[in-house]
Amino acid sequence: MRIHHLNCGTDCPLGGALFDGRSLGPLGRIVCHCLLIETDAHGLVLVDTGYGLRDVAHPHHYPHPRITPAWRAMLNIRLDERETARRQIEALGYRADDVRHIIATHLDFDHAGGLEDFPHATVHVMQREYDDATGPRADFVARHRWRPAQIDEVQRWRGYGARGEPWFGFDAVRDLDGLPPEILLLPLPGHTWGHAGVAVRVGDGRWLLHAGDAYFYRGEMRSAQRRCTPGLRAYQRLMEVDRVARLANQQRLRTLSIERRDAVTITCTHDPVELERCQAGDPL
Repeated sequence: MRIHHLNCGTDCPLGGALFDGRSLGPLGRIVCHCLLIETDAHGLVLVDTGYGLRDVAHPHHYPHPRITPAWRAMLNIRLDERETARRQIEALGYRADDVRHIIATHLDFDHAGGLEDFPHATVHVMQREYDDATGPRADFVARHRWRPAQIDEVQRWRGYGARGEPWFGFDAVRDLDGLPPEILLLPLPGHTWGHAGVAVRVGDGRWLLHAGDAYFYRGEMRSAQRRCTPGLRAYQRLMEVDRVARLANQQRLRTLSIERRDAVTITCTHDPVELERCQAGDPL
């Protein structure tokens, strides 16, 4: 399987290095790292979609019909059609219909905005995430993170329970419907109750783990001492549903990133340095 690392959305929050750890100016740069997986017999598989065509169709509209003003202002979202998953896939010479499966780490607005751009794809997600995203959204964060307009036209859902066979000490949902056995879902609750990572076997006994929003900053992995910028630390706390579960899963991932670095490469959604290194084929 060949994996393409795509940036399907850019946020530029005020604070610069207080968010991304490297910007010299007043604005930071946060990405939406998605995976495009080419399989031999199962078509194209997307892991998350970032912002979609319908999101970027209203770049100057206030209020935005699909992204709430509070989140748009907080993140200073840059809506660019060239960054949508569909346009990047077309630039690679494929059609939207070639995407047969989408695996969602979760259904936050910056991960699920492009689902409707691939109407023939089956969307695989943890059942708890689907239930929470489509059910009553009582509190402030829930109303802003899950946007019905982004998902209400999706026809092909496939939900999964949280238990499965072990994978490096984590529960793994295997045998995803219609997908090869080299792709697994790993329940990682805390950011949302139905949040999950996606593990992909890349050959020679190695795995790539897209950990979604289980962590946000490169310094939270691959070192015994956790480091995170103030901006991203605060944003993670704002968005969490359970701090104990989130930090416990993050610690388990950090241990995995150190002790099994020979077998597993871990990346998250929003760190631009991790994305750049993955795109360049550099080790994390």
